[in-house]
Amino acid sequence: MKNRNTLLLLLLVAGCTSTPKNKYNTWSEYLGGPDRNHYSTLTQIDTNNVKQLAIAWMYDAPDTGQMQMSPIMVNDVLYGVTVGLKAFALDAATGKQRWIYKDSVVASNSCRGVAYWEDGDDKRIFYTAGQNLIALNATTGKLVSTFGNNGKLDLHTGLPDEAKDKFITSTTPGTIYKNLIIMPVRVAEDAGAAPGHVRAFDTRTGKLMWTFHTIPQPGEKGYDTWPKDAYKNENIGAVNNWAGMALDKKTGTLFIPLGSAAPDFYGANRNGANLYANCLLALNADDGAYKWHFQMIHHDLWDRDPPAPPNLITVTKNGQQIDAVAQVTKQGYTFVLDRNTGHSLFPIIETEVPASLVPGEQAWPTQPIPSLPKPYARAAWQLTENDISPYAANKEELKQKFLAADRRLFGPPDTSNVLLFPGYDGGAEWGGAAADPFKGILYVNANEMAWYLKVEKQAATAVVAGKGAVQVSAGKQLYSSYCSGCHGKDRMGNATSGYPNLTTVPQKSTQQYVHQIISNGKGMMPAFNNISKDDQQRVVDYLFGTEKKEAMSANLANTHQDLYKHSGYQKFLDDKGLPGINPPWGTLTAIDLNTGQQLWHVPFGTTPTLPNQDTNPTGCENYGGPIVTENGLLLIAATKDGMFRAYNKNSGKLLWQAQLPAASFATPAMYSVNGRQYLVLACGGEKLGTPKGNKVVAFALP
Repeated sequence: MKNRNTLLLLLLVAGCTSTPKNKYNTWSEYLGGPDRNHYSTLTQIDTNNVKQLAIAWMYDAPDTGQMQMSPIMVNDVLYGVTVGLKAFALDAATGKQRWIYKDSVVASNSCRGVAYWEDGDDKRIFYTAGQNLIALNATTGKLVSTFGNNGKLDLHTGLPDEAKDKFITSTTPGTIYKNLIIMPVRVAEDAGAAPGHVRAFDTRTGKLMWTFHTIPQPGEKGYDTWPKDAYKNENIGAVNNWAGMALDKKTGTLFIPLGSAAPDFYGANRNGANLYANCLLALNADDGAYKWHFQMIHHDLWDRDPPAPPNLITVTKNGQQIDAVAQVTKQGYTFVLDRNTGHSLFPIIETEVPASLVPGEQAWPTQPIPSLPKPYARAAWQLTENDISPYAANKEELKQKFLAADRRLFGPPDTSNVLLFPGYDGGAEWGGAAADPFKGILYVNANEMAWYLKVEKQAATAVVAGKGAVQVSAGKQLYSSYCSGCHGKDRMGNATSGYPNLTTVPQKSTQQYVHQIISNGKGMMPAFNNISKDDQQRVVDYLFGTEKKEAMSANLANTHQDLYKHSGYQKFLDDKGLPGINPPWGTLTAIDLNTGQQLWHVPFGTTPTLPNQDTNPTGCENYGGPIVTENGLLLIAATKDGMFRAYNKNSGKLLWQAQLPAASFATPAMYSVNGRQYLVLACGGEKLGTPKGNKVVAFALP
């Protein structure tokens, strides 16, 4: 009996110690699990046999283009969404389609995946098309009629009435907690954006269960960090969680990275630190009650919102194990905080930064910089003229532009160029970091692309006194206000930056199609439904050369007030369209969060047009995140060169690579069905000028 009891005790102990890791052998939630660690304990594929990986099956999506979707797998069924917002279910072992759903509402937002909820036989898939959160029966793909309005919930629900016509969607799947779905949202980034309040809805009915005001109201913490009644100001908005959130199910705590206040690059009407913009916010998932916050940028003027969900990990400090949360950033910093208190595990230095010279702007005098971990990306202030790309033929021209730009740490936007490096997308971006949650090691891929940042004064349009309204090109005025920031004043766009040339619109599109895009958005372009239908038509007429000058009304004139506005997105490129700063242009870094030290840092990706890429890779732009496994692998696609790669996670050594049918700008999924381990990723290309594709590809061992 004694031996039997001892055996039972040993089995119980073994079960207890292995239970935490058992949850990492599935992939039933976005990025692998609620802690967003992209981590797997599956062992069939390892560092020795990874070179044998081959395509097991491919699914042809019904539409073509950039799929940012990271799939999930539940009960041997793979769920995802195509670039055309068609939700689908596939047999996870064969790729055979079980069902596909296309919503009747015209929408074209980017969608990075779906969320799954079940209660007994009630199994549901949630995803977003346009402004609607949609609930589908996970078995049939049919709308769940008891949710919201016949299966759809308008994401304006719970926002002020003033926001009912403003752009809102969700790029990232919601987070499921018990019978709640807590929704991230994407809103506009200019004046007039909707507020980004965090809201939880009942998974059965769609009923609004709780709201957290991200722009505080009177009596709420943080209200005094804004001008009085800022929450009512029609020209102030956003502070939204667009990147997704992490969830500690054990404590019922949500960790929510909140974005910048709108407008992004000019804050004269929102002077103050602006809580809870650019914060990592901890809330009680049951009721939305505040627990703590940490602000990573005060009064953001650089669009330095956190780009990805945080990672929930355990680290060891001074011999003590600490439940921590790690947030990567666009600027290359990693903030590591105690999950229970929000206190940083490494000293934070509030560093003096330059004042703004733009009239009315009050840049915050300091910004928080962690002493550790060391940044995983270079910064503009560290660069010298010796860092001009050795591959550029126009080095002298680049040198002069480089020396003329403001390269100071947190140099504020000005009417002359600021060199933003890392660029608008980062550093880290929406693919997010992977982590070993037990060893406290973070793995992050990053971009090192320099961009220009500049604002310019917008001329007011006025009505001439005593002479009636001025005869103007109203469409051109509207284009200048709403479109030129991305597509340029000359409508030429910037292909390398992802903004299309609009001068060829009449040859390639119909007016109806362009009107649809303005109304509904496309990909990362927001819908401009805050503009009246008449004004949308004026923009279309301007693009097609069919407009007539008209007497601009006082109402239209008053929409173009004197202010400083972002002048547009422009990369710092050489004469060949390659980065003007020397390589690496993309990197992979392993960071030990127990000590704050980097374990390894290597170039990530290649530039096929340049020599010696096998032996001296330059790295390249990349979007999408990695997977890490307990048994030593880091697996990632993400790169502009369209490769899928496996690295030794302990050393950063490249073990294997394969060319994909199209570049994959998304994080893969890993799961096992019938004893066979699969890696699945969406290959849609299109971003960064890569060829379009429509494949969902599964790799496995032969």
